[in-house]
Amino acid sequence: MSTPSLLAVLTPFEAEHFFPEPLLTELRTLVPDFRQLDPTGMCPAAFAETLATANPEVLLASWKTPILPATISPRLRYVCYLAGSIKTLVTREHLERGLLLTNWGGSISRVVAECALLHTLTCLRRATHWTFAMHQQGAWKNGRTEAASLFERRVGIHGFGPVAREFVRLIRPFNCTITVFAPDVDSAYEREYGIKRAASLEALFAGSDVLVELAPLIPATTGLIDEKLLRLLPPGATFVNVGRGAVVNEAALVTIAREGKIQFGLDVFAHEPLAPDHPLRGLPNVFLTPHFAGPTTDRYPDATAQALRNLRAFTRGLPLEAIITPEVYDRST
Repeated sequence: MSTPSLLAVLTPFEAEHFFPEPLLTELRTLVPDFRQLDPTGMCPAAFAETLATANPEVLLASWKTPILPATISPRLRYVCYLAGSIKTLVTREHLERGLLLTNWGGSISRVVAECALLHTLTCLRRATHWTFAMHQQGAWKNGRTEAASLFERRVGIHGFGPVAREFVRLIRPFNCTITVFAPDVDSAYEREYGIKRAASLEALFAGSDVLVELAPLIPATTGLIDEKLLRLLPPGATFVNVGRGAVVNEAALVTIAREGKIQFGLDVFAHEPLAPDHPLRGLPNVFLTPHFAGPTTDRYPDATAQALRNLRAFTRGLPLEAIITPEVYDRST
């Protein structure tokens, strides 16, 4: 296969953190016809014009890359997306017309799973309550201090994509009973991961001491986790969401959180950034992080390593990792 031309669309931040040396040099030397574009402040129309002028065969894109124009040159055959949510960049119609697309796939899943574990342990130990109390009130434990361990807990997971699978691996030493509700989980998954399938979403919530929300955000899941489901969680249970905020009905979430019977660990929200006066702020049973589950800045190169593997494979006519087909596109957030 002939060596393709490549246009890398990277802001200075993206270039610095995804391609620290020697990775940037490796990218630049991957193909002789290499060009780099900073899209900072560039509107979609200006990007479309620049893309048409450059007319690459391969486009390396990231968070700040404007959406592709509806009509693209047939010379553009492959978009290698460094990040995850591809619907901000490419339409289904692009894929139907034969555009090859990959994203970071499972390369950052272990880091997101790590954040889910952080939220889980923080909630079980009531760390938000004690952080407020010790910093602001000079508190110390008084008699029996309510807290819980993850060991031997009943853990429920809604959704079973790459992050969920990494989370199962992370908590294996805790000897938890793990139940999953996801449409694609079958007996083979049960055997491979040591999990069991829940009969229903209601059964999953009712039978979990810790519930980790990891379902993708698609029309069928938007607002799916409502007050009825949240009330099925046992008193003292923990609900963690490092997936997508809009999967949960936020009004219901606030109602249940204010009652104080459930611990919440939330990294994602229906509307972001979270408003300064949002009612979830300041609740001692709610641990909040600002949608930073992954990747952490030191792990951006994990996504880069996969992208470079894919770019090398493409130049050699070999199979790629994390290909987004129209069917995968439909299931994606």
